[in-house]
Amino acid sequence: MKPEFTGRCLCGAVHFNVTAAPVVVAQCHCDECRRLSGTGHSIGAMFPRAAVQIEGEIAEHSYQGALGATVTKWFCPRCGSPIFGCNTRAPDHITLPLGAFDNAVDLSVQVVIFERDRPHWDQLGPDVDRFDTQPDWTPD
Repeated sequence: MKPEFTGRCLCGAVHFNVTAAPVVVAQCHCDECRRLSGTGHSIGAMFPRAAVQIEGEIAEHSYQGALGATVTKWFCPRCGSPIFGCNTRAPDHITLPLGAFDNAVDLSVQVVIFERDRPHWDQLGPDVDRFDTQPDWTPD
């Protein structure tokens, strides 16, 4: 049985379907991924391009990556959710953000890249309060 993954953007205007196992699941702390995600890292699963179907209107932004390759990120133009990215060094593959998956329960981070750029605040210590849901809290 082939693995199958589905996902979507925040507003639901863009959907994807994947019919292959990921090549790798990576957590990245590079400056671009931090800015794209709005947090200390991004987590993405790379798949063969031929195994991914995207439905819906998407927009793109390109930049030069660390090794000189052109990196292109596609996103939903309605809600801004990242949908996928690709790199000219791996033209037959695309990377999908794990946060956009409907169910990524069988996927785990296999490698961390740009660890040297991980912000000191991108970790949780044992003394950090944790809540199962949104707490009923407002600022003073």
